[in-house]
Amino acid sequence: MSSSPQSTVPATHLEFHAPGQGRGLRDVFANQFLLKRIVDKEIQVRYRASVLGLVWSYIKPAIQFAVYFVAMGVFLGLNKGLPNYAIYMFSGIVVMNLFTEVFGNSARIIVGNGDLIKKIYLPRELFPVSSLWVAWIHFFPQVAILLVVDLIVGWHPTLMQLVAFVVGFVIVSVFALALGLVFGTANVFFRDSENFVDLINMVVTWLSPVLYMWVLVANTLPHWAVTLYKFNPLTTAVELFHDAFWASTVNGEIPYEVWHVMPHLFSSWTPIALVLSFGTLLVGDLLFRHFEGKFAQEL
Repeated sequence: MSSSPQSTVPATHLEFHAPGQGRGLRDVFANQFLLKRIVDKEIQVRYRASVLGLVWSYIKPAIQFAVYFVAMGVFLGLNKGLPNYAIYMFSGIVVMNLFTEVFGNSARIIVGNGDLIKKIYLPRELFPVSSLWVAWIHFFPQVAILLVVDLIVGWHPTLMQLVAFVVGFVIVSVFALALGLVFGTANVFFRDSENFVDLINMVVTWLSPVLYMWVLVANTLPHWAVTLYKFNPLTTAVELFHDAFWASTVNGEIPYEVWHVMPHLFSSWTPIALVLSFGTLLVGDLLFRHFEGKFAQEL
């Protein structure tokens, strides 16, 4: 008896991945359409049944600025000792508003979208990154207001000061997203993480030279504490914004050593802040990728 010929099927090499796991933040670039849909959803949810909508992007920082300006500028007299203190303060406030919004929302967004995550699989990193996009939508109107005021008082930036704005923007965006990935992962397993996020956002404005000048820290704290203070990437980001939006408006009015931002800002502290921010982002991405396969089951 002759055996029937056996059909041969060409071997194929397929890559298998653990269920619920992807390539980390690299998946965001390959899913731009989904990212835009999530951003649209977050905006719609936030302003559902709202009369003013995105106008709140102007109202909230305006009220925040007014409160801080009266408390620090008028009551404590900082407005008298520092030229264009309003610009100095608002330059730092826009940095902190960007950080707190990205950090706070990205740390909560996984739990907040638990029902969707349990139903279908899509790259989980899209959710924290969408928080970054939404925060940018609120950030740039504030920068526009700052620019208008700057132009009124005679802002004349150099190329390096424009670069300072871009680099400061990158530092705060990356650092906030990095911490959001870390605490967003922790929040899935330990809901107490939200309390730590609230605490950090509550004190972070006071841990950087937003309402006061960095020289007050240098003249008060011991050297090791000042060094630790400068290692905070947000301190560098705030000082870069001061250099970009405030420094050129007071140059010549008071001595350079009094008004100028931190020494070695560009040569030392900016590279350090960039390394720390992107290093934290790498750690956050690895941590997020390691645990995201368990998100649906924990939620």
